[in-house]
Amino acid sequence: MNREQSEPKNGSMQARVIAEMRRRIIKGDIEPGAPLSELALAEEFGVSRTPVREALKQLQTEGLVEIRPRVGTFVTTPSRREITELFEMKELLEGAAARLLARRGRVAEIDLLERNLREADDAVERDDRERYAELVQEFHDLLISGADNSKLEAHYRMLMNQLAYSRLVNTSLSQPGRALQSDREHHLVLGLILEKDGDSAEHVMREHVRSSRRALLAGLPIAGPHGRSGTAGS
Repeated sequence: MNREQSEPKNGSMQARVIAEMRRRIIKGDIEPGAPLSELALAEEFGVSRTPVREALKQLQTEGLVEIRPRVGTFVTTPSRREITELFEMKELLEGAAARLLARRGRVAEIDLLERNLREADDAVERDDRERYAELVQEFHDLLISGADNSKLEAHYRMLMNQLAYSRLVNTSLSQPGRALQSDREHHLVLGLILEKDGDSAEHVMREHVRSSRRALLAGLPIAGPHGRSGTAGS
């Protein structure tokens, strides 16, 4: 009976550690390449090392953590190649989402996207890059949810976790003129969706993602001797 009671408790602890560590890594609160101590995390969360160890294993399967035997556990630092490959998948998924949303007509996400762009225009005009970065993520999230395809959305969420996209956006937007160009591209995509031109919406959305990838890679430091860049951002 004690075992039956402890297993759900350990599972709950593990889930809590996973959720919080995932949030910190994705938001950029923990830098890429930073070491993670099982003991320190166990003390912080007030749990034994077992749920922490299992949580880190789960985060490794999600591509957020790298466990090096006899060395330690570290926040993953994606290489330029890995970022390129992940953005290629992002391009496919977001292009498909734009096409699917264009078929649906005037759904609730359209109103939210229009509001998003009004706020984005204002953020760009004020040169509020932090706010615009938040609105960029919201725009893409609304596009995915508006596609109304649970399988597409599940793959997209996993992909965004692997990219740790929140910590990447600012690097892309740091390139001169990128915020204004990004805003214009979002307007063009939504305009095509409103016209129910799914083919063009998909094409323009894919080009938008490619442009974001180019801006991101231009802002990343040169890869080190092991083929991994020193930081990640977009």
